[in-house]
Amino acid sequence: MKTLITGGAGFIGSHLADRLLERGDKVILLDNLSTGRYENIQHVIGRSDAEFVLGSILNADLVDDLVSRCDRVFHLAAAVGVQLIVEKPLESLQTNIRGSEIVFEKAHKYTKPILVTSTSEIYGKNTSDKLHEDDDRIIGSPLKSRWSYSEAKAIDEILAYTYWRAKGLPTTIVRLFNTVGPRQTGRYGMVIPRFVQQAVREEPITVYGDGRQTRCFCHVTDVVEALIALIEHPESHGRVFNLGGEGEISMAELATRIVDRVGSSSKIRYVPYDEAYEEGFEDMERRVPDTGRIRELIGFTPERDLDAIIDDVIAFQRQ
Repeated sequence: MKTLITGGAGFIGSHLADRLLERGDKVILLDNLSTGRYENIQHVIGRSDAEFVLGSILNADLVDDLVSRCDRVFHLAAAVGVQLIVEKPLESLQTNIRGSEIVFEKAHKYTKPILVTSTSEIYGKNTSDKLHEDDDRIIGSPLKSRWSYSEAKAIDEILAYTYWRAKGLPTTIVRLFNTVGPRQTGRYGMVIPRFVQQAVREEPITVYGDGRQTRCFCHVTDVVEALIALIEHPESHGRVFNLGGEGEISMAELATRIVDRVGSSSKIRYVPYDEAYEEGFEDMERRVPDTGRIRELIGFTPERDLDAIIDDVIAFQRQ
């Protein structure tokens, strides 16, 4: 198989490329390096089975050429992270909407199966006990840039589903819940690498809000295996799947746990949302995935627990 990975130099994309190469596939990695990093893929540059293309999914002719030369597409390219969305809302919308339109257009033109990664941000302020794929979206004002990412990914999902239903394109949608691991940075608001970096440097751990908001985390290695299994399963087409870890933890508890595992003397400092992001910023108090659907289809169960995730990020940061 030859696989095109948009966002191939990103955190998840680079791990996906490694796994595909390991099992004997060929990969084309498309990335404009706006949030992806060349260091993530430097070890595969020069291999006969890996091709890196510096470019954007907004370049329709380039995407056309790459899709025509592959057997399938993992569409991971996106403006990600709360911090980036708040700081660059217009650029983020262009990438996340128009870029995805182009990728879907070309996948349909050449009839190539495509998996698109969406996000738990889709659910907005829905704080259900466990979020199921069919649960309602509860979104704040469209004038708050906080919600533009959720809206853009919802459009991605609609495009994927419509291309499958109306045109028969094999599409699979995956909603990721806090994927974490080596190569991820805290630059755009990702919480575990940010906490770890602060702890390793003996800096205050900055917890936004009151720290009572809870999340679940999943190791990137577990996520990558699931993505591959899904795109290769014909019963995934036209469907959406939550993909995340088990074990809910508050941000205050997470900060304390990271300090302990690092062996740091860092203190915890609480930062108001208005100071961390923008005035009137809204966050989700709780976000826990119902993963019954993906477990039923491919037998997904995370193999790595939160401590393993934290330890891997600590090792990477200390490098």
